[in-house]
Amino acid sequence: MRTFLQRSLWDVVPRDHRESREALRRRQLVTAVTVVVGGTLLGLSLRLDPGSDWFYAATFGLAAVWTLGAFLSGPLHLGRIARRDIHVRPVVSPILLGLALAGVFVVGGLVVRQLPTLERQVSSVLDFADQGSVPILVVVTAVNGIAEELFFRGAAYAAITRDPVLWTTVAYVVATLATGNVMLAFAAILLGAVVGLERRASGGILAPILTHVTWSVTMLLALPLVFG
Repeated sequence: MRTFLQRSLWDVVPRDHRESREALRRRQLVTAVTVVVGGTLLGLSLRLDPGSDWFYAATFGLAAVWTLGAFLSGPLHLGRIARRDIHVRPVVSPILLGLALAGVFVVGGLVVRQLPTLERQVSSVLDFADQGSVPILVVVTAVNGIAEELFFRGAAYAAITRDPVLWTTVAYVVATLATGNVMLAFAAILLGAVVGLERRASGGILAPILTHVTWSVTMLLALPLVFG
């Protein structure tokens, strides 16, 4: 377990992703504009009626904003992690991390449902699962998870020259706070830290994407059972 976590979250695989000063400034400008637009749209999307056509349109629109901002900012990399004496694309380990992180949140949910104020915060999010089409919500959740990682652990991470794990997590939490939901912001702290460490270790977006999608889809399906 220790070796698994060390390779997934801590051991940095050598790479050369250096950019010119002009390319870095361009990435930073595109990233800043995208954070403002995306955070605003995120807040609006979770204030729409669950299951409405406007909700689905807004969430897919949000994914488009994150994705467009990511690719306009500059090159993105998939990344690799160490396995024995070779470097491989991270696939199994980030999925397992996503499942483990979801398990932590499910256990936490058993505690949260005993606290009325926090339980209402979670229930307001679960309304979207209760009133929407579950297959469509799974697609929406997966697409937005991919888009968020393309931007926050792709473009934004590459745009920050010092402490990118910390500052991309902060940026992700700030964008999530646009929803006005404290529990989503708390989830963003933990998730952001884990995928940020994966990004630092692997040098790319593949591991963060797989962890984020695994975690978010599992939470979408499991939390209604906890709070039902």
